[in-house]
Amino acid sequence: MHSGRLENAPFKGEFAMYRKNAWENLAEDEKEQLSAFAKDYMAFLNNGKTERECVAEGVRQAEAKGFKNLMDVVKNGETLKAGDRVYRAWMNKDIMLFIIGEKPMECGMNILGAHIDSPRIDIKQNPLYED
Repeated sequence: MHSGRLENAPFKGEFAMYRKNAWENLAEDEKEQLSAFAKDYMAFLNNGKTERECVAEGVRQAEAKGFKNLMDVVKNGETLKAGDRVYRAWMNKDIMLFIIGEKPMECGMNILGAHIDSPRIDIKQNPLYED
C-alpha cells in the first residue's frame, strides 16, 4: 500500500506533507461500522432522489427509531417530557426531528440543520487554498 510519502519530492523532512490513509488506521470493527453506515446511506440516496422522497424516507427512518409525529402528539393532547422523540414534516418538503431535553428552554438548545435539495456529502480532506 502507498505510505502517503512523496518519495521523489524535491523537499523532504519537516516541510513535506505526509498523508495518512484513514482507512488503514481503522480497527476492523470500525471498518465494519463505516461500511454499514455507507450501505445505509446509499440506500437512503436510492430511496430519496427528490425532496419529497427524502422526507418520506426520513419519516420512515424516524418512526423506526421511535420518533412520533408531533401533530399526532398535539392532536391527542399529550405533553412532551425529557427524552421524547418527535418529528414534524411540512408539506412533504422538509422534516424536523426533535429530542426533548431535560433543561428548560431558557438554557438554550442544540440545533443541527441540513438541506435535502441535493442529498450528498461533500468532503475535502485537504482543501486547496489559493492566494
